[in-house]
Amino acid sequence: MAVAAAAVTIGTRSGRRDGVWDPGRVTAEDAAPRVAVVGGGISGLAAAWFLRRALGETAQIVVYEKRRDVGGHLRVAEVAGHPVDQGAEALLARRPEALELAEAVGLAADLEHPAQLGAGLWIGAGVRAMPTGTVMGVPDDPVRLAGVLDAAEVEQAAVADRGAGMPIDGDVAVGRLVRSRFGAAVADRMVEPMLGGVYSGHADELSLDATVPALGEAARSASSLGAAVAAVRSGGAREQQAGPVFAGVRGGVGRLPSAVAAASGATVRTDVTVRELHRTPSGWRLVTGPVPSPATDDVDAVVVATPPAPASRLLAGAVPAAASELGGIEAASMAIVTLAVPRSAFAAPPSSSGFLVPPAQGRTVKAVTYSSVKWPWLGRSSGDLVLLRASIGRHREVGELQRDDAELVDAVRADLREAAGLTGDPVDTRVTRWGGALPQYAVGHVDQVARIRASVAAVPGLSVCGAAYDGVGVPACIAASRAAADRVADELAGARARIGS
Repeated sequence: MAVAAAAVTIGTRSGRRDGVWDPGRVTAEDAAPRVAVVGGGISGLAAAWFLRRALGETAQIVVYEKRRDVGGHLRVAEVAGHPVDQGAEALLARRPEALELAEAVGLAADLEHPAQLGAGLWIGAGVRAMPTGTVMGVPDDPVRLAGVLDAAEVEQAAVADRGAGMPIDGDVAVGRLVRSRFGAAVADRMVEPMLGGVYSGHADELSLDATVPALGEAARSASSLGAAVAAVRSGGAREQQAGPVFAGVRGGVGRLPSAVAAASGATVRTDVTVRELHRTPSGWRLVTGPVPSPATDDVDAVVVATPPAPASRLLAGAVPAAASELGGIEAASMAIVTLAVPRSAFAAPPSSSGFLVPPAQGRTVKAVTYSSVKWPWLGRSSGDLVLLRASIGRHREVGELQRDDAELVDAVRADLREAAGLTGDPVDTRVTRWGGALPQYAVGHVDQVARIRASVAAVPGLSVCGAAYDGVGVPACIAASRAAADRVADELAGARARIGS
């Protein structure tokens, strides 16, 4: 007969009797709150840092990460002896959260803006300059897209946007809206590669309100889509004068997670998977470790900072409504192929930051970044090498990602031969695969997130954060982490005040 294995208790609260605080038994250790953060990506680590700031030095904060290293999708690896980001390689500088956190954890001196270079768009037989003056590829005037669109397509787009159908009164798919107002050419050649580069998704499925919220708001009162774009661009004019759009970190944005982890003072437990999460009369119990020999940890509060699928599994028992909503958020997988190529291997050395590739182009790559051209710190160290990275993979299109590493490298090289005149061999390559890395913001995503948060808010001592909620960029993730940490800290402060009264 099978015998259930006894759980090993990692953390307990001796000041509790029958699940209720007993002030007569509270020790100094018990007086300090104990909080678990599930997920050691930048969202979880930022939550731990904000918790430390809110709860003080005596708080016990434990981060659980199933992988061997923290950082999630922010990672640096060496290619030809040079550190290169394998995940996000830029921080949006016009949102303050990421740069402020980087400065707070000791990276202020290492922040650097990219070179002021244009980007390109692979259309037809070659790469053309990316049109300017658009919002996520949507123009205020189709004339701006001359060169990407032919004269007839420009005229067709201009005439179509003077028709009916505006303003809109609810969330819609970005691509479908653009097709209805400007035509298929604008949607396929401009919006698809822009959104595909950020979300690895399809414009005809991605939510306007979730991916381009400012445009969604403007489209609810504008007489045409072009007028809505003009309103967004006009409103952002002051931001455009405030400085560069992006910033990076010397040595790679992938340095940020470890710096945040160290500054948080949290206990970080790697190679540990949290398999279950249960409410107790006094807080939460985490079940970790292998099924035959589980371990438990009792805490006052939990921040769940995992992707949607594992978050759904963890919350299924305690918050079934939120778990169901999270289970409905799909995710895209992708790969980054990094090459180190002699500068002489190009017919002409790259002089732009890179280029995007519309799906209609029928290529393997969806985007290419010339990292050593874009980032001065990397260009200074790379000498005669060009370090570049190619992104591969879109939502539900897994065929390309099923190739082995060598085949992916060959496919990238073939695309670069045609697009950029690459003729020589790389001196080093690296393939990094990200399974289920990018949550898909389908139509209605904003309302879906509101429902998730409302369900979670009804349960004491619980918060959620991550890329599934308010944006996949690092600043948006950090903002969500702060909100999640503040909610837990406020609850704990209130509970301690009630105990002391």
